[in-house]
Amino acid sequence: MKAMIFAAGLGTRLKPLTDTRPKALVEIGGQTLLQRLMLKMSHSGIEEVVVNVHHFPDMIIDYLEANNGFGLKWHVSDERNKLLDTGGGLKKAQTLFDSYEPILVHNVDIITNLDFSSLFAAHQTDSLATLVVSERKTQRYLLFDKEGVMHGWHNIATDERKPKNLNIEGLQHLAFSGIQIVSPQIFKAMETYPEKFSITDFYITQCSASPIRAFVPRDYRMMDVGKINEIQEAQSFVEHLE
Repeated sequence: MKAMIFAAGLGTRLKPLTDTRPKALVEIGGQTLLQRLMLKMSHSGIEEVVVNVHHFPDMIIDYLEANNGFGLKWHVSDERNKLLDTGGGLKKAQTLFDSYEPILVHNVDIITNLDFSSLFAAHQTDSLATLVVSERKTQRYLLFDKEGVMHGWHNIATDERKPKNLNIEGLQHLAFSGIQIVSPQIFKAMETYPEKFSITDFYITQCSASPIRAFVPRDYRMMDVGKINEIQEAQSFVEHLE
């Protein structure tokens, strides 16, 4: 099994920590975010991973070399010249995946109790992607029908909808976790997209053409380590997660 870790972000909300290191190397519970995720991937049977880099890229590369990729065969997708966002980042990394099989794609700053094997098992080959979602409270939701097929996006604060004028009656509002399984055919669907784009926007525009499905884990716990004032909370979160 193969995976990609989005680790290229600037981590501006984690300043001043990210003034001297990339977000991926911020420590939570005695482990960096990157180490924690790669060890979990290795223990889940994933053998190969692509890590994209932009902010302090050489620090991440040196770190992976020093730790032998935490047991994984690893590749770097170098975005140091231009940060490509999540969709553009995945598109750029296409050539680093040498076989046609589903790929786990995971934000580096998301910590969860998710069983990756259950996510792989739930992924259907006709799906462009399977998105890990939950009933977590937020303002922006992805919308799914009773069969778990995505139909669009809704900002409940402004009532903005994508596609515009989407009838949301009967659709379930679920929050995206920044974790997904993507099928190989996703790269063909991305061919007409620009160099830089959001993967969430990609899913919104593609869901009418190809099935994109929800995966709602049982007893799901997650935390987005996105803000400096959440570091202490994240320390407690990982202590209770293990």
